[in-house]
Amino acid sequence: MTARRLKGPLVQTKVFLPPELVRAMDERARRLGLAKSELARMAIATWLSPDGPEQLEAALARRLDRMGRVLERLERDVGISNEALGLFVRAWLTATPPLPEAGRAAREDKGRERYAGFIAALGRRVSAGRTLAAEVLSDPEGPARPD
Repeated sequence: MTARRLKGPLVQTKVFLPPELVRAMDERARRLGLAKSELARMAIATWLSPDGPEQLEAALARRLDRMGRVLERLERDVGISNEALGLFVRAWLTATPPLPEAGRAAREDKGRERYAGFIAALGRRVSAGRTLAAEVLSDPEGPARPD
């Protein structure tokens, strides 16, 4: 709304503002396509409005609620990841017998090769947006087992 559309007389007043605030006001008025006096009027009216603090509090509450939900999902996903890793390590340590020293270099080479393949597969999954958490949540029974 511009000053020309306001009903009633307007009163000119003079305020002193720090230069950085004036620059911010100039930039905002330019971006919004408003006169600086109109931007100042709107800002002062918002600040003095009795509903202003309640609206701000409601907006902050909505934002905090949204952030809380995001944190809950992150906590759930990290918990699933930790549990999956723990189960895998336990199963691997239980099922893997100690290996003899003979052929150690070949096993280390094969281990590096497998690790490189693992990192490549992980990179593909992450870049595609696929996650273990999504798979687990979409199919809590797990893959069908052959009879």
